[in-house]
Amino acid sequence: MINFPDIAPEVFTLDFYGMQFSLRWYAVSYLVAFFLGLVIMRAFVRRQISWKFKTPPMELDQVESLVTYLILGVILGGRLGYVLFYNLGHFLDNPSDIVRVWDGGMSFHGGFLGVIVAVMCFCRYNGIPLMSAADLVAVATPPGLLLGRVANFINAELWGRPTNLPWGIVFPGKLAQDCPNVVGLCARHPSQLYEAGLEGLLLGLILIFVALMGGFKQRGLVSGIFFLGYGASRCVIELFRQPDIQFISEENPVGYIFQYADYGITMGQALSLPMILIGLFFILIAIVRTRAGPKFKKGLAQ
Repeated sequence: MINFPDIAPEVFTLDFYGMQFSLRWYAVSYLVAFFLGLVIMRAFVRRQISWKFKTPPMELDQVESLVTYLILGVILGGRLGYVLFYNLGHFLDNPSDIVRVWDGGMSFHGGFLGVIVAVMCFCRYNGIPLMSAADLVAVATPPGLLLGRVANFINAELWGRPTNLPWGIVFPGKLAQDCPNVVGLCARHPSQLYEAGLEGLLLGLILIFVALMGGFKQRGLVSGIFFLGYGASRCVIELFRQPDIQFISEENPVGYIFQYADYGITMGQALSLPMILIGLFFILIAIVRTRAGPKFKKGLAQ
């Protein structure tokens, strides 16, 4: 097993007239993620050869406006998703806690839904093809996933299930060390780093490769690969990730939300399975549309 590295969750802390202001790694991950997303989207908009008829779906200045929409979608959607999907009972009893985002509690799936709404509003307002904009956002998203999961690791949160594998991490804290049938220190899967590698690094490289090879010319293909890749990765990671404490009980130690006999699915898997189906649908439509050409478009119009 490996002891958790001595990394403070704050980059620095300033004292100001008796009050402390801290910059946390989690906040830095958001800032850098949006910056990298902006750089990636601007680079592909400039690369006209990547688009059908060498015509990007938007101008460079519109990319910056899109990022503003995305910031609002991620923050509002991520928080509301956490409230609705993961701890609704607590927030119904304590509604004032909903705005306390500094205490933690963001849902990827909620943020993802927020991004979808934000992109739809942006495209409708600016007259931009929705699927092309979605493809552009999809290819720029994995760096944020990678950085966010690394920040989760630094915060020693969202750790994995107990393990005796040599790379198991001894996370600090009473909850992390509360492992049934374990004597001594409890090592857990560093599931945050698993997610960073799969959803962030690997999926990001795949999407960039597909985009460079002409993926944007098949509208919906890049988005479909993102949906499929993230959904499949998250379903696998959930096998190693410790579910939120509110889903765990003596009768349900694995934290399933749906269970039949010895089998079940977690909340993360339940929210990711529709993404896999949507991804497969988008990929299929993109391939069929490309092969059928004008006949397919005419059939859809009818």
